Parts: sequence; C-alpha cells; structure tokens
Amino acid sequence: MLTLHDIRVWDTRERIDLVIPGTDAQRYFDEPGAVSDGEFDASGLTVAPGFADPHVHFRDPGQTYKESMRSGCAAAASGGYTRVLIMPNTLPAMDGKPARPGTPGADDVLAAGARDTIDYLQHYDETHDGMLPARYDLCVCASVDRAGEKATDPEDWRAQLPDVGDDTKDPYQRAHPVTAISDDGAAVPDAILNQVLANAKTTGLYLIEHCEHHDSGIINEGPVSRKLGVPGIPEDTELRIVTRDIEASRRTGVHVHFQHVSTAGSFEAIREAKAEGLPVTCETAPHYLALSDEAILTYGVMAKMNPPLRSEADRRATVAAVADGTVDLIATDHAPHAQEEKAAGLEQAPNGIIGLECAYGVCHRVLVDGGYISDQRLIELMSVAPEHLMGHVPTDVAGLLNTSSRCATKRTLDLAAVEHPETVDLAILDTSRSWTVDKNRFHSKARNTPFDGWQVTGLPLATVIGSRLVFSRIGA
Repeated sequence: MLTLHDIRVWDTRERIDLVIPGTDAQRYFDEPGAVSDGEFDASGLTVAPGFADPHVHFRDPGQTYKESMRSGCAAAASGGYTRVLIMPNTLPAMDGKPARPGTPGADDVLAAGARDTIDYLQHYDETHDGMLPARYDLCVCASVDRAGEKATDPEDWRAQLPDVGDDTKDPYQRAHPVTAISDDGAAVPDAILNQVLANAKTTGLYLIEHCEHHDSGIINEGPVSRKLGVPGIPEDTELRIVTRDIEASRRTGVHVHFQHVSTAGSFEAIREAKAEGLPVTCETAPHYLALSDEAILTYGVMAKMNPPLRSEADRRATVAAVADGTVDLIATDHAPHAQEEKAAGLEQAPNGIIGLECAYGVCHRVLVDGGYISDQRLIELMSVAPEHLMGHVPTDVAGLLNTSSRCATKRTLDLAAVEHPETVDLAILDTSRSWTVDKNRFHSKARNTPFDGWQVTGLPLATVIGSRLVFSRIGA
C-alpha cells in the first residue's frame, strides 16, 4: 500500500491523502530507488486522470524488433499514459481479414490461435501471459490491407466493436474494442472515401484521418529542403485533405478527426468548420509544437516524420491553435523504428519518432512554461479530451471524493474503498520538476527521438490502472 500525503487534485486544487492499494503484487517495473509502498510526502505532486493517446504504433504483430505490445505499453505507463489507441498499420493490417500463412506477421497471429490481427490484439493478455500495464483500443483499417483500393467490410470487424462480447468476469480481461477507423500513414483515397464514411456512420465509429497526401518529397518544401538539396513537400498537401474531408463531414454528418495537424492554413480551415458546427476535431503532436523544419539541420533523420516538420511560422500557428482551443487534444504519433533503419540517411530513413515517454515534459516546456496554457489545460489536452474522443470516461478524482462514503474522511481517498475501483486510472505528476530526456532510459525498444538531451519540466512519477500501481518513480 502506498499513501501519498497532501497531494493536490489537478482541477479543484484540493489537498488530499491518496491511498493506492496492491502495489507489490501489481507493480510491473520501477525506477531504481522508487517508492511503491509506505507513506510519502506528496505536497509537491498532482493527481490527475491518466493520460490517453489516440495515436500510437506498437508494431505488433509483424515488426516486434521495433516495438512490441509489452514494450509499447511499458513506454506508455512510464509516460503517465493509461490508455492508447493502436493504429492499424500492423502486419497483417487490422482489416479483419484472416491471416494468411507465410505473409509478414501472420505466423505470430496464427501461433497465438487468433483468426486475424484484431483477434490477436484483443486476446493478447491471455495468450502472452498476463495483463499489460496500459489499456488500449484498436483502430480498424479504412481499406483492405491499407492498400487504398477497396474499403473494408464492416462485417469483418463488427464483432470487435464496443459492448460486444463478455469482458465482465475480470476487469483486467478487457475487450480492447475497435473504436475508430483510419488508414493512418495515408489519407483515405477519393475513390473510396464515401464508402469509408458510410462504414463509419453505420458502425458509430469516427474517421481518424491522416490529413496529408504526397507522392514525392522528403521534408517540408522551403529554405531547408533547398539548402539540403532534397525534394520538398508543399504545405498544401495537408490543406487539400483537410478541406476535402471538412466538406465530406458537412455532407454526411460523420465525425472526422484530423491527426497531427501542422500548418496554419489547416488550422484556419478547422476553425471555420467548428464555427459552422460541423463534427470535426483535431490533434497535433509535441514535435509540431516544439520543432520547425530547421530542426532537420540539427537532428537529421531524427526529425524526419510524416507530415514533415513545417516552417517556424507554422510552428507558431500550431502553438496558437492550442492556446485558442482549435486543437482538441495532443497525441504523440509514437512511431518506433530500429536504429539501423533510421541510419539509412535522410532520403531512405523511415518517417516517425517515438514520443510517449517525454511528451508531457516537452509539451509542458513549450506550452505551460511558455505561458500559453495552464497546467490544468495541458492535462485536459492529454487526458480528458482524448479519453472522450475514444468514448471513455476519464477518472473524476473530485467526484470519487464526493461519492465514496466508505472513505474514512473526505480528505482521504482510499482507492480500495471506492465503488468500481477497477475503473480508476490516474497519473501522479510533478508539474514543476526539471529533468533531462535520456533516450537510453526509455522503456520503448526504440531510440528515434530528437528530444534526447533536452531539458524539460513536468514529470509523470506514477501510473495507476484499475486502482493498482503499474509504474512508479516516486522518490527516485
């Protein structure tokens, strides 16, 4: 049992004593010297609902040398995340089609006794010896095999939607439902867009759109691409998809969520759509807030991603869009790659960086320390809003205090005494702690980050899932 004395509730600012049971049996990993049992002065800490990230790539099945479910969930817990949404670019892709022997990743699926990748991931806990230290939802492919040629058939994955199947026997045997549809990595092609939107509408899903399309180019088109002599990607490659899909949302009423928005023009179009009352939302990522394309000159391939880092003017517009509420939430687009793949050079290296383990610190440095938003607003962007997007209810700490009659006093919140403790997911944060990002201490298998060595503020110290401590660096 771990008791955190005088901890601050993130939204009400009330000081309480928080009692977390079961720390020894349910602890997955700790930092050396961390406290995970006993009593601790937490007067400098904040308790908040756990972070949620609706945009991660865990490479399992098919590319577990980059990341596995176990290492990805460990990275999530280390970063204060209690829920993630796994994108469909697995091998085989998450399209609901049966795994074919001999194709990439299919042997892993079939060896686990699963029919397809969705089935494999929904029963991962059972077939891989135990619960993972993060909850996760799944995102189904918009097109078969993400090839962009034929829309997926909802009958291939309808059974994996929320509330289908019995997961009530044990709250830790979760169904990991499909809650969104996307071909992330590529925008849904024009030829199948209407069918994909119809599939989303009939199943109650929302479309997560990779709002950018280009057939050539390496980095953002501009002075940096010209200086390096590499093909550039024009900014309007993003805006064209954004305006197309805003019109599609207007026509169909389907909720379209735009991923990793990065340009001033796109944010302005989304502002106008929201003012019109259209069902559109958007996210951006820490790297678009913290870096411009000039970072390529310093970090090279570690700053290569898709969409590419944009101009400094676009970076400032991204920060402004967070500050004025145009951006609904922040997601990492956690994209692990092996070191040898990233070492292939700027033109050949794959796009993407990892982000789960330093996202809060980077965002806090840019947005809170920069004076653009408050600590409370950052938690809303990283926890409350993404949970709502995925159809979940974030833990209401103040509400637990008000309704938990079995607690000894209102000032003490004993998680063992609350109703439905299995639903309580929390992050314990030191909002003012300064620390240095060290990629070699990450729990992810990957090391592809431009933030290694950055001095940031705001550190997740512990992660609680289902009222159980799954990660702690308290006292370390």
